[in-house]
Amino acid sequence: MLLKKLANERYRPLGVTLISILAVIGGIAFLGIGTILIVIGIGLGFVILGIAYFVMAYGLWNGRSWAWTITLIISGIGVIVGIGSIIIGNFGSIISIIINAVIIYYLYRPDVKAFFDK
Repeated sequence: MLLKKLANERYRPLGVTLISILAVIGGIAFLGIGTILIVIGIGLGFVILGIAYFVMAYGLWNGRSWAWTITLIISGIGVIVGIGSIIIGNFGSIISIIINAVIIYYLYRPDVKAFFDK
Protein backbone atom coordinates (compact mmCIF):
# COMPACT_ATOMS: atom_id res chain seq x y z
CA MET A 1 0.00 0.00 0.00
CA LEU A 2 2.72 2.48 0.98
CA LEU A 3 4.84 1.57 -2.05
CA LYS A 4 1.86 2.04 -4.35
CA LYS A 5 1.22 5.47 -2.85
CA LEU A 6 4.87 6.45 -3.26
CA ALA A 7 4.86 5.26 -6.87
CA ASN A 8 1.89 7.49 -7.66
CA GLU A 9 3.28 10.62 -6.00
CA ARG A 10 4.82 13.30 -8.14
CA TYR A 11 7.59 15.37 -6.72
CA ARG A 12 7.42 19.09 -7.34
CA PRO A 13 10.59 20.42 -8.97
CA LEU A 14 12.42 23.03 -6.89
CA GLY A 15 11.98 25.73 -9.53
CA VAL A 16 8.20 25.23 -9.52
CA THR A 17 8.24 25.67 -5.76
CA LEU A 18 10.21 28.91 -6.14
CA ILE A 19 7.91 30.25 -8.87
CA SER A 20 4.90 29.41 -6.68
CA ILE A 21 6.38 31.29 -3.74
CA LEU A 22 7.18 34.28 -5.98
CA ALA A 23 3.58 34.23 -7.24
CA VAL A 24 2.32 34.37 -3.64
CA ILE A 25 4.65 37.31 -2.94
CA GLY A 26 3.38 39.02 -6.10
CA GLY A 27 -0.20 38.35 -5.01
CA ILE A 28 0.45 39.90 -1.62
CA ALA A 29 2.04 42.95 -3.26
CA PHE A 30 -0.83 43.42 -5.72
CA LEU A 31 -3.43 43.02 -2.97
CA GLY A 32 -1.60 45.50 -0.75
CA ILE A 33 -1.26 48.09 -3.49
CA GLY A 34 -4.84 47.48 -4.61
CA THR A 35 -6.19 47.87 -1.11
CA ILE A 36 -4.42 51.19 -0.71
CA LEU A 37 -5.54 52.42 -4.13
CA ILE A 38 -9.17 51.37 -3.60
CA VAL A 39 -9.39 54.28 -1.18
CA ILE A 40 -9.02 56.65 -4.15
CA GLY A 41 -11.09 54.43 -6.43
CA ILE A 42 -8.49 52.93 -8.79
CA GLY A 43 -7.29 49.77 -7.05
CA LEU A 44 -9.75 47.11 -8.17
CA GLY A 45 -7.52 45.93 -11.02
CA PHE A 46 -4.63 45.38 -8.62
CA VAL A 47 -6.85 43.41 -6.25
CA ILE A 48 -8.01 41.20 -9.13
CA LEU A 49 -4.38 40.65 -10.19
CA GLY A 50 -3.47 39.75 -6.62
CA ILE A 51 -6.21 37.13 -6.46
CA ALA A 52 -5.16 35.80 -9.88
CA TYR A 53 -1.58 35.40 -8.65
CA PHE A 54 -2.80 33.42 -5.63
CA VAL A 55 -4.83 31.13 -7.89
CA MET A 56 -1.82 30.68 -10.18
CA ALA A 57 0.43 29.88 -7.21
CA TYR A 58 -2.05 27.25 -6.00
CA GLY A 59 -2.14 25.63 -9.42
CA LEU A 60 1.64 25.64 -9.77
CA TRP A 61 2.13 24.20 -6.29
CA ASN A 62 -0.27 21.35 -7.05
CA GLY A 63 0.96 20.64 -10.59
CA ARG A 64 -2.20 21.72 -12.39
CA SER A 65 -1.90 21.77 -16.16
CA TRP A 66 -3.83 25.03 -16.47
CA ALA A 67 -1.36 26.78 -14.16
CA TRP A 68 1.52 25.83 -16.48
CA THR A 69 -0.34 27.43 -19.39
CA ILE A 70 -1.32 30.56 -17.46
CA THR A 71 2.23 31.03 -16.19
CA LEU A 72 3.56 30.82 -19.75
CA ILE A 73 1.02 33.40 -20.92
CA ILE A 74 1.73 35.79 -18.04
CA SER A 75 5.50 35.42 -18.49
CA GLY A 76 5.16 36.03 -22.23
CA ILE A 77 3.15 39.17 -21.54
CA GLY A 78 5.84 40.19 -19.05
CA VAL A 79 8.53 39.89 -21.74
CA ILE A 80 6.47 41.94 -24.20
CA VAL A 81 5.72 44.65 -21.62
CA GLY A 82 9.39 44.70 -20.62
CA ILE A 83 10.47 45.21 -24.22
CA GLY A 84 7.93 48.02 -24.54
CA SER A 85 9.33 49.60 -21.38
CA ILE A 86 12.85 49.47 -22.75
CA ILE A 87 11.67 51.13 -25.98
CA ILE A 88 10.32 54.09 -24.00
CA GLY A 89 13.53 54.36 -21.98
CA ASN A 90 13.04 52.22 -18.88
CA PHE A 91 16.18 50.10 -19.08
CA GLY A 92 15.57 48.69 -15.60
CA SER A 93 12.90 46.44 -17.05
CA ILE A 94 15.62 44.24 -18.55
CA ILE A 95 15.59 42.41 -15.21
CA SER A 96 11.88 41.65 -15.66
CA ILE A 97 12.55 40.38 -19.19
CA ILE A 98 15.32 38.09 -17.97
CA ILE A 99 13.23 36.68 -15.11
CA ASN A 100 10.23 36.02 -17.35
CA ALA A 101 12.42 34.47 -20.07
CA VAL A 102 14.04 32.15 -17.51
CA ILE A 103 10.58 31.10 -16.26
CA ILE A 104 9.46 30.33 -19.83
CA TYR A 105 12.62 28.32 -20.49
CA TYR A 106 12.28 26.47 -17.19
CA LEU A 107 8.64 25.51 -17.76
CA TYR A 108 9.64 23.78 -21.00
CA ARG A 109 12.17 21.48 -19.32
CA PRO A 110 11.10 17.83 -19.64
CA ASP A 111 10.90 17.12 -15.90
CA VAL A 112 8.84 20.25 -15.31
CA LYS A 113 6.48 19.48 -18.18
CA ALA A 114 6.08 15.95 -16.79
CA PHE A 115 5.12 17.37 -13.39
CA PHE A 116 2.31 19.27 -15.10
CA ASP A 117 1.35 16.27 -17.29
CA LYS A 118 2.37 18.13 -20.46
